Amino acid sequence: MPIRTRFTIWRPLATAATAALMATLLTPATAQAGPRTSEPVHSYEAAIREAVWVDTRIDGDGDGRTDRVAVDIVRPREPAQRGRKVPVIMDASPYYSCCGRGNESQRKTYDADGNVVRMPLYYDNYFVPRGYAFVGVDLAGTNRSDGCVDVGGRSDIQSAKAVVDWLNGRGRAYTTRTGSTRARATGWTNGRTGMIGKSYDGTIANGVAATGVEGLETIVPIGAISSWYDYYFAQGAPLYDSGPEWLSDYVESPDARSRCAAVQQGLVDGAPRTGAWTPLWSERDYVPDADRVEASVFVVHGMQDLNVRTKHFGQWWDALAENGVERKIWLSQAGHVDPFDFRRADWVRTLHRWFDHELLGYDNGIDDEPMADIERGPDQWVTSQVWPPRGTERTTLRPAEGPQDGVGTLGPKRDRGTETFTDDPARDETDWAAHIDRPTPDKAGFATAPLTRDLRLSGSSKVTVTATPSTSSAHLSAVLVDLGPDTIRDYASAGEGITTLTERTCWGASTAGDSACFRETEAKTADVDFTVVSRGWADLASYGGAPLTPGKPHTVTLDLAATDHVVPAGHRLALIVAGTDKDLIDPPSTRPTLTLDLSRTSARLPLVGGAHAFRAATSGAATAPGEAVLDGVRDPRTAPRVPEAS
Repeated sequence: MPIRTRFTIWRPLATAATAALMATLLTPATAQAGPRTSEPVHSYEAAIREAVWVDTRIDGDGDGRTDRVAVDIVRPREPAQRGRKVPVIMDASPYYSCCGRGNESQRKTYDADGNVVRMPLYYDNYFVPRGYAFVGVDLAGTNRSDGCVDVGGRSDIQSAKAVVDWLNGRGRAYTTRTGSTRARATGWTNGRTGMIGKSYDGTIANGVAATGVEGLETIVPIGAISSWYDYYFAQGAPLYDSGPEWLSDYVESPDARSRCAAVQQGLVDGAPRTGAWTPLWSERDYVPDADRVEASVFVVHGMQDLNVRTKHFGQWWDALAENGVERKIWLSQAGHVDPFDFRRADWVRTLHRWFDHELLGYDNGIDDEPMADIERGPDQWVTSQVWPPRGTERTTLRPAEGPQDGVGTLGPKRDRGTETFTDDPARDETDWAAHIDRPTPDKAGFATAPLTRDLRLSGSSKVTVTATPSTSSAHLSAVLVDLGPDTIRDYASAGEGITTLTERTCWGASTAGDSACFRETEAKTADVDFTVVSRGWADLASYGGAPLTPGKPHTVTLDLAATDHVVPAGHRLALIVAGTDKDLIDPPSTRPTLTLDLSRTSARLPLVGGAHAFRAATSGAATAPGEAVLDGVRDPRTAPRVPEAS
């Protein structure tokens, strides 16, 4: 991964005079030049709550009229009364009715007039009193919207983009789903919009930003998808036993489900279970369009997220960096968890400052702070001025034969030997790592000697494997492991690293129908003998290619998920190559035995300090592997097929 230059996110709104005028209009707190914090000076109880239906200009359900998506709005009354305009925070989601939002699965509720009473999550409670409007968009085909869910495709993205256009005076909206009375936003908003959301919602934010739509100033994607192919497949290896049609059916409203059969069939036809890359996946891959992104991006992801796996943020981050997009990142040790539930007070404070800076133009100093916050241990955070850090270099390490079959070494020197293993679909990465120092028939493991210095990996890795299969199909897994005792977030537990408590804390103002108080959480930890650092999977034929030729060598490069991890002195770094990773990829149609050609197998790791750091950390004497069975987290659970469910 290339070294990044220091990020700068401050973009003056205009001249100093204009900035001062904006401060006066947007912050009715204290009349002073250069405000630094928006204050809760507006009444949440008296806020305007309304619904409009925005015309997407596409007819996804084929009923002969363009689809309208429901947009629920909560905005402060006082600025509107004074003719002042406010910016918008938007969460576009398919989950407002079917499944709920957040740790407590909140859904929208409405009054007798159809206006929103409870908006899920805390965004409206916290930000509306501070001079923002909050907008909750029902994606096409969900809740009160027309159209069909197409799982990250044109309809999904246009559902939200059309709202950004409307907020900026470029689109049409109506006061009812079928009526002709127009609704306009230009009287109350300046059009400056920030999108936020976890999982599917954050994915929509990525997709809308990739259109380059004018008026979208920033996005905050949390555990979000950057390419839908990579949600369903890992380089040809299927991650689930179903495709996007299952998710579409899961989130659609009953009305949409009854009239969207053609769209559902299109999802089936366009996403064959062979893992072939098709035009359907190209439409749902936002990474190539990173050069169109004009919004700043604040990425949040759990480094042990086995739902929306960390390849998603890694490739998106790299593409944004290559195109000079302004950005910031938080990386936690948790799984698919919102930062509101693993670092609540710091998160709300940081998000508040981010939106004040990006949407109100406040020069609050956030642009002078480190780019990255990284959780090094449960509730133990460090920062990096840039991410990956300066001095990070891709360093090639190679597996070599060791004292026993399947128990090898890892270092810079090329070896000419071979290792053999047989795919066992009943085994997973925790089984392999637990027996790293023992020959087992289901994996080949390679480890360094105990490190004499800390060694930091920061970014995305690649593992190139040349293997000869005994059958016509084969799936491969490559896993990086930190071998050594530690206390980590228990990402394999039901809460994926958190425990939800009974106590509540409040974040903003409440009404009788919408409480700003949410259940607290604490870190759920596990004492382990090893930690899986990064993973990657692939079909040896890759991307649904022709059947393999038994007995013939095949080469594939596996993309390993992005991470930031320090292997401490005294620990060992290991690479494991195996077949099916139980419950994380589906098995192949056969059960192959694979022979690795070690001379043509290597790992390129993003090491801070590069090859010099590796040499310095491995300068101690080698030790013979032990015989103990190591303890890790429990086996990873079957990965959910919904990019939200925990």
